[in-house]
Amino acid sequence: MNQNRVIAIAVVAVLAVAALGYGAWRTFGHKEVADTGSLSGKDTTAFEKELAVPGPMGDMTLGDKNAPITVYEYASLTCSHCAEFSKDTFPLIKKNYIDTGKVYYVLRDFPFDPIATAAFMLSHCAGPERYFGFIEVLFASQAQWAFVDTPMEALKNLAKQGGFSDEKFDACMKNQEVFNHVKSVAERGGQKFGVNSTPTFFINGEKVDGAIPYADFDALLKKHLPGGDKTAPAAPVSGAATPAAPQQ
Repeated sequence: MNQNRVIAIAVVAVLAVAALGYGAWRTFGHKEVADTGSLSGKDTTAFEKELAVPGPMGDMTLGDKNAPITVYEYASLTCSHCAEFSKDTFPLIKKNYIDTGKVYYVLRDFPFDPIATAAFMLSHCAGPERYFGFIEVLFASQAQWAFVDTPMEALKNLAKQGGFSDEKFDACMKNQEVFNHVKSVAERGGQKFGVNSTPTFFINGEKVDGAIPYADFDALLKKHLPGGDKTAPAAPVSGAATPAAPQQ
């Protein structure tokens, strides 16, 4: 089924039902402000320059764009391996590399299905200052909205906990600009860079598949720091990746 039509059907469905009644368990706020600027300030390969081209609405980023390492993550919000990475590995990367100015991190939308598309749309509609807060909560509560009988209902309720009114949520789900952005980023990731599973990372252009443990990710990052051995082999990958569904 065409993805636009699926989203439209989902929106109609969510308007027809009452919001799910479970309580908020945390705030959606986030101290980081997303930087929608493009990569600059260091020598890059032609491939990295292609990677640096943002989506129609810009990139959602954390850290210093002039950091020595740029990490792109292609993720789906309904990918369990992505959720594991977000919970177990990303906080350490943020603490040790992003917050210390060593990594410029870019999250790219690569939804598997209409509900993941809707979740990314919701995060974008929350605005750049709250985007990563929504992403964190959506991954942490994935089982409560992504794998239930009425996922759009659950997602709408979760949005309410983050300050969305019914009207704002419904308007977001009908926002063609946001939908086109998510779709464009995903299609370009697959067609231009060969992304076919999530999470997929590009570390200064080096492609890495799977939710690898922090120790392995740390070894990869150190390789790309100034003075690191660029010829060193990739760290052993013991994580898992979820194959992407065909883009429609």
